Amino acid sequence: MYQPPHFREDRLEVQHAFIRSHPFGLLVTAGRSGLVANPAPFLLDEAASPQGTLKAHLARANPQWQDVEPGAEALVIFQGPDAYVTPSWYETKRETGKVVPTWNYAMVQAYGRISVFEDPAWILDQVTALTTRHEAPFPTPWAVTDAPEPFVTAQLKGIVGIAIEITRIEAKWKVSQNRPEADRQGVSAGLRGLADERSEAMAELVEARGAKS
Repeated sequence: MYQPPHFREDRLEVQHAFIRSHPFGLLVTAGRSGLVANPAPFLLDEAASPQGTLKAHLARANPQWQDVEPGAEALVIFQGPDAYVTPSWYETKRETGKVVPTWNYAMVQAYGRISVFEDPAWILDQVTALTTRHEAPFPTPWAVTDAPEPFVTAQLKGIVGIAIEITRIEAKWKVSQNRPEADRQGVSAGLRGLADERSEAMAELVEARGAKS
């Protein structure tokens, strides 16, 4: 990923926090059929390897897991807020006119070797952990054990597990750090004026990141 110094984020704890808050990743592999990409919710096991291990599952009918060679490199892309930025928000536009539109975004890309698991116990552990993680905010969390055991067993036969031990991880927060303070304030105000959730999230990033030292 192209990473100008203004936007680069190398702190592993920040990268991991981003994955936890944006767990729906895009799994990209190159196999016998060429490039294949599928989205999936991932869990990050930080203790499993030095840079963490990503765990997920795919439908057994999804050919991606069979198309890729065991141990082949995979890429998982985690996308955060993004927003179009109009030059009209910049103070520099009023001062010199020397501005152009851009797009702000936050993203983490994790690379590693992919492993496939067909063991029902491994898959059940992964599904249970994933469910527990995402049911936690609900007043009455649903659990895998709420469903009849024969039904769960049958459902598990329809999926396979995957794990990717992260060997390289890159992160980029392109949130106007390269602009003067007056321009950043204009971007933040402009985004908040749009009054939608995505723009509000980007405004918060612009304000939190500030100028890159």
